[in-house]
Amino acid sequence: MTMNSVMASINSFVWGPVMLAFLVGTGILLTLRLSGVQLRQLPHALKLVFSPGDDGAGDITPFQALTTALAATIGTGNIAGVATAIYLGGPGAVFWMWVCALFGMATKYAEAVLAVHYRQLLPDGTMQGGPMRYLAQGLGQKWLGVLFAVMGSIAAFGIGSMVQSNSVAVALESTLAVPSLYTGVVLGILAAVVIIGGIKRIGHVTAKLVPIMAVLYVVAAGTILVLNWEMIPAAFALIFEHAFNPTASSGGFVGASVAMAVRFGVARGVFSNEAGLGSAPIAHAAAKTSSPVRQGLIAMTGVFFDTLIVCTMTALVILTSGLWDSGASSSALTAAAFQAALPQSGGLIVALSLAVFAYSTIIGWAYYGEQCIEYVFGLRARTPYRYLFCLLIVVGAVQKVAFVWDFSDTMNGAMAIPNLIGLVGLSGVVVKLTRDYFATNSSIKRP
Repeated sequence: MTMNSVMASINSFVWGPVMLAFLVGTGILLTLRLSGVQLRQLPHALKLVFSPGDDGAGDITPFQALTTALAATIGTGNIAGVATAIYLGGPGAVFWMWVCALFGMATKYAEAVLAVHYRQLLPDGTMQGGPMRYLAQGLGQKWLGVLFAVMGSIAAFGIGSMVQSNSVAVALESTLAVPSLYTGVVLGILAAVVIIGGIKRIGHVTAKLVPIMAVLYVVAAGTILVLNWEMIPAAFALIFEHAFNPTASSGGFVGASVAMAVRFGVARGVFSNEAGLGSAPIAHAAAKTSSPVRQGLIAMTGVFFDTLIVCTMTALVILTSGLWDSGASSSALTAAAFQAALPQSGGLIVALSLAVFAYSTIIGWAYYGEQCIEYVFGLRARTPYRYLFCLLIVVGAVQKVAFVWDFSDTMNGAMAIPNLIGLVGLSGVVVKLTRDYFATNSSIKRP
């Protein structure tokens, strides 16, 4: 049995029915306990994103915390991940990505609230928070906090390092004939320049890079959808039809059951927006704020921007192109869809977008990984971890696509399990903090 088949078997077990039910079920539980805060308070949350922060303790502004989290989520999941979900689960997978995002907004809210509430000041003057902190201090289970931190530090090598460089290498090699090794080396050097500067440099870079890259990609995708507007109703029909009915084989598509649509829709949805993984709250814990709930509201907009806007636009571009069943997968499918609509520049747009998206994800996840390793081994582990992370960017660029994705999915699942236990166990704390916040801010409609 090859390493690829072993990893694929482990991945299938980790992301089986129990895990998917746990992820979505946690989001449903939090949605019910918080009375649908992600829907009731979305307008208020969007206002907070663009409003000045308060004078609370922290390392970066609330907006920089959001863009750092978005830098880690708006990445290959939006380009390669959506395409992979459609390739493996059919158009119906997109519907389950939406479901994952809808409940994931409540999950992301709770994660950030707990991260800020239980964060601590480190000896070097920086702030640290996240699942490792609220599992240990809030739930009283330090071993779970250590388990999350160990898994998180390893997962960063997959989702935050190797997957990103691998996807960029595939795209640049297919469109511009750039050797994969060259791509990996350049990405590794560019990442090191920012990563070694720590969270403050990361926050400054992402606050400028993320809004620009997201707007440019959305404009390009929006242009294609305007050109293909007549096909949009049929694309939505495909999504809803195959969300509940098997997708028959056609062209290069081998077919998919409803179970496959659910599995790959949820798995790729989580890969894209990271709700439930416990990664984004590590960034939000560094925000200069005195209100856990305020930062939680800002945090949940990340899922809205990432999945409900950017991933949806990518999916519609693929489906309206008529190429979703061509047999292409990953970033190659997205590139082909863009190229079909914009023959002069479509493939190049995807390749460059993927490169910039992946770069932002790399620097965001480098911070997550180092915070996890610091929790276990202390500040002395920071520098060696940063250099190892950058080295694996190069390694990932020349690996097989299937192995890299399966490794990342497996590590994500290993992170999510202790985090979800903490969210369920501390859901009462989230509810109390939420009620106190809206009781104090009586002018805001209570959830």
